[in-house]
Amino acid sequence: MVPFLALHLDRRSSLPLQRQLYDEIRAAILSGRLAPGVRLPATRGLAADARISRNTVCGAFDQLLAEGYLEGKAGSGTYVAKTLPEELLRVTRQAMPARAPRVSALLSQRGRLLAATRTARADGIAVPHAFQPGVPAFDQFPRVLWARMAARILRHAPAALLTYGEPAGYRPLRQAIAEYLRAARGVRCSADQVIVTSGSQQALDLAARVLLDPGDAAWVEDPGYLGARAALLAAGVRCVPVPIDSEGLSVAAGEARAPNARLACVTPSHQYPLGVTMPLGRRMKLLDWARRSGAWIVEDDYDSEFRYAGRPLPALQGLDTAGRVVYTGTFSKVLLPALRLGYLVPPEPLVDAFVSARALADRHSPALEQALTAEFLSEGYFGRHVRRMRALYAERQEALVAAARNELAGLLEVEPAEAGLQLVGWLPKSLSDRAVSERAAKAGIIAAPISAYAMQAKLRPGLRLGYAPVNPRQIRDGVLRLAAVLATTAAGAS
Repeated sequence: MVPFLALHLDRRSSLPLQRQLYDEIRAAILSGRLAPGVRLPATRGLAADARISRNTVCGAFDQLLAEGYLEGKAGSGTYVAKTLPEELLRVTRQAMPARAPRVSALLSQRGRLLAATRTARADGIAVPHAFQPGVPAFDQFPRVLWARMAARILRHAPAALLTYGEPAGYRPLRQAIAEYLRAARGVRCSADQVIVTSGSQQALDLAARVLLDPGDAAWVEDPGYLGARAALLAAGVRCVPVPIDSEGLSVAAGEARAPNARLACVTPSHQYPLGVTMPLGRRMKLLDWARRSGAWIVEDDYDSEFRYAGRPLPALQGLDTAGRVVYTGTFSKVLLPALRLGYLVPPEPLVDAFVSARALADRHSPALEQALTAEFLSEGYFGRHVRRMRALYAERQEALVAAARNELAGLLEVEPAEAGLQLVGWLPKSLSDRAVSERAAKAGIIAAPISAYAMQAKLRPGLRLGYAPVNPRQIRDGVLRLAAVLATTAAGAS
């Protein structure tokens, strides 16, 4: 039902109010503002909203009913007719332009960049689903605890929490994030440096807009995260693909390709999508390049909580002595993607600029969700949840590796990894990973092709296999279906 109608009634006009109301509703129907089948407000409520008599509303409705614009349903209300009179259909068709202009002609240069930039889309995928990457175990999220905490916060929320908040974020959450990053990731920061964002994607977008001008060059990992590349491209930045080797982004290759680049966007703790970790020596080379050239580094630390072997290296930001690193993280992988909360930590001199950009983007993230997340961290629930998920994901990774070795031998090489929520499965060189991915999708399997993340890199064909959101039974079922797809594909290629 339409809750209310925007009406423009002129009481000084010589035209009766009933006729004005009739004309307003008729025009709304013809223009499509009131779609066929939409229920209109009750006559009593509409009369009160418009401050006119109910008889005036009833008279206008009766005329529209008589002419076929509206339909009345006994005991249900009044609706826009699903089939309009033939004369109205003819008039509507004549009013349409013979040829709609191309969308590109309607957009600004930045609008065209945004429209042309490829981004990752959910496409209504239901979860849990084998082998959806990059999402946590929804079945293990502490919903009862979360709901109890949310109810308590909402019941006792002060007025300050219900109005517009600080663009940098809810202060207690910024303090909790700073404490967590200092202890768990070796990030050197205060709460004043932490800026809460709507996920890590907004943090990447802000970094591109604050630090770079259109036409500037930026190093991006090749293969690499599509979201980072999209944020740069949408800002008019020239993305320079830098190859990934066994130690992550090749600084030497980056300097050879674009020595004057203004920024490097990297995932040093767990390279996306190949999963390698950048060792200390390579990190120091990257920091040295940024210091010498006056460039910036955006460190995307998207899933560092989930490491199953060895001790993780401290964040790149913690090694930075020249103030060249902007650190970003997210709660999407460890809590819920729907929460849409992330954070960035810029060097101190840049904080005010980033806060201003954050305010212009969408003012601030939802305050109640921030308050809830702050309490989840400060009360110790976050740490316990991470530890429990780390053990669970290690078991699920082991289940995927074991099932792959039993069912996919000779078709897909799947080796364990020290961190993350997904593995890479390597295909025989004779197969196309895009073709395999498309066939797997038809069999109900999500397996993104590695080649989709590359710009220039010539990679062995492979598939990304997420294991976090699916239990061992679902993992084995997914592997069996993938085995059937690969066997058919391999037979066709031979």
